[in-house]
Amino acid sequence: MQILNKLAQGALVAAMGLAFSVSALATDINGAGATFPYAVYAKWAEAYQKATGNKVNYQAIGSSGGVKQIKAKTVDFGGSDAPVPEADLDAAHLVQVPTVMGGVTIVMNVPGIASGKLKLDGVTAANIFRGAITKWNDPAIAKLNPSVALPDLAITVAHRSDGSGTTYAFTNYLAKQSADFMREVGAGNTGNWPSNAVGGKGNAGVAATVQKIKGTIGYVDIADAMKNSMNFVALKNKAGNYIVPNQDSVADAAAGANFKVKGMAPDLLDQSHKNAWPITSATYMLAYEKGSDAAKQKGVVEFFTWSLNNGQKMAEELGFVPLPAGVVKMVEAEMKNIK
Repeated sequence: MQILNKLAQGALVAAMGLAFSVSALATDINGAGATFPYAVYAKWAEAYQKATGNKVNYQAIGSSGGVKQIKAKTVDFGGSDAPVPEADLDAAHLVQVPTVMGGVTIVMNVPGIASGKLKLDGVTAANIFRGAITKWNDPAIAKLNPSVALPDLAITVAHRSDGSGTTYAFTNYLAKQSADFMREVGAGNTGNWPSNAVGGKGNAGVAATVQKIKGTIGYVDIADAMKNSMNFVALKNKAGNYIVPNQDSVADAAAGANFKVKGMAPDLLDQSHKNAWPITSATYMLAYEKGSDAAKQKGVVEFFTWSLNNGQKMAEELGFVPLPAGVVKMVEAEMKNIK
């Protein structure tokens, strides 16, 4: 009987040891930040867990929140659509790499006007979003759309209420088009929006506002716009062509970009390619150069390495644009600085 008890105890100890070794191999990591990449990060995380057993948790709290949390060291990685400047990266000892690309689209809810049928140039769009144009049948809009029946309908501007990298890209584009917009609204993660504006939390909040209120115009990333079957505005690009946003026009905007800069964040706005979508941007992952938990640091690198090499088709299916193969190699090299 004693022999049997000893055998049972030995088996139990062995089982406990096995359980410990398996759990020790699994490294769960936590991230937070931009809402723009949430759908693709969630998809990647699901596939990654099936392939490796490791969990990745990502909270879409906005780019400003993601940068704050990674700087506060409360997450293992942060997400931001607004690239962190080189000086701030150095001061906080952070590594920044792009993970996927997309476009900020201008979406509308104007009765009788189908997606892609309304044309705007940068200056007119800036005047709408700073509140200088308040009716859909304004002469400036009519001049660009002589064959469109424009309604006598008030314009409501939908914008992000939280600190947002989507807002960063959008306001920086409009500020390039209009000094008045720069002076009145500004360019950054938030804006000083006009009196006819309504705020929404996250891209989903802006999309819901546009869909709910007739006469509304807003901005969301291309993936959210596609997911919600929203009506796009055709926007005049630097080459003089009116472009409806899609994955090809985003890829064309990034084709000549130089990602070899510090932080791998070239300016993708208003590129000169004939088919370029004017408001193209990348989204970025931020991690510590040297973290206190080596397993977590390794987990961040392994997750994004796996995703960039195995998740491109998933990204495309969700409306995102994968990084070019050469840029993926550059990202992998840069992530070697995460230790």
